[in-house]
Amino acid sequence: MIIGAWISVFLTLAILSYLYKDNPFYKVAEHVFVGISTGYWTSMFFWTQIQPNLFGRLWPATEYDASSLWYKFYNVFGVFSSVFPEGGIAKGHDMHLIYLVPFALGIMMLLSVSSKLSWMARWGIAYTVGMAAGLRAYGFLNSNVIGQIKGSAPYFALVGESIFNNFVILIGTITGLMYFYFSREHTGNFGRLTKVGIYFLMISFGASFGFAVMGRISLLIGRFVDLIHYSSSAYNHATLWILLIMVVLLGYSAFMDKSAPIEPPAK
Repeated sequence: MIIGAWISVFLTLAILSYLYKDNPFYKVAEHVFVGISTGYWTSMFFWTQIQPNLFGRLWPATEYDASSLWYKFYNVFGVFSSVFPEGGIAKGHDMHLIYLVPFALGIMMLLSVSSKLSWMARWGIAYTVGMAAGLRAYGFLNSNVIGQIKGSAPYFALVGESIFNNFVILIGTITGLMYFYFSREHTGNFGRLTKVGIYFLMISFGASFGFAVMGRISLLIGRFVDLIHYSSSAYNHATLWILLIMVVLLGYSAFMDKSAPIEPPAK
């Protein structure tokens, strides 16, 4: 408990020390964060996607037959009992050998670490990029474009504030689209309408940025609350001691940098 508090305080203050300048404390915290995040998401992706959805469809427990050649090959990997449990992978899937194709493409992508076989990774990357682009394009068109068109259709039969809100959405959508019409010069009445679209765009960007800042500020407040909490005697004044040590070491480093002789530039 106390060790965890000291580590938490050190990492928080190390990240905040970047406000002073780039220093070894910040680099340590940055590398730890990137490394742990990479390991965590890799593990989560393997156990939530690859193991159940890929291996679970190649060797499902519903069709397990120890005498078949396919499952004899599966039993070879029995040393990894947590990944390949005895009797097949019970994730509720049937056998679909077509998944050997993405399995092979995934292996090709892993070959990118080899200089001689890295060309094979292009097939897996091309498949992944093309499939993702198609799925994202359809999803974006269905949820954003069509949804925006439906939301922009005014219902003037409604009364009260709904009429005003629908009118603002209609004007903002039309003028915003007109701003991105570059086949005509933005002058005259058309230019005035595009300027209205700029105002709507700036309001939208400002609201999005403000929402993002509010979220980050709430996280910062949470870290400050933890720093205050860990400065109590129950945690051996972790915040105060680590802050003092970091300030002393950074001050000593700055003093040594100033006292070091400046070498003239090479001719």
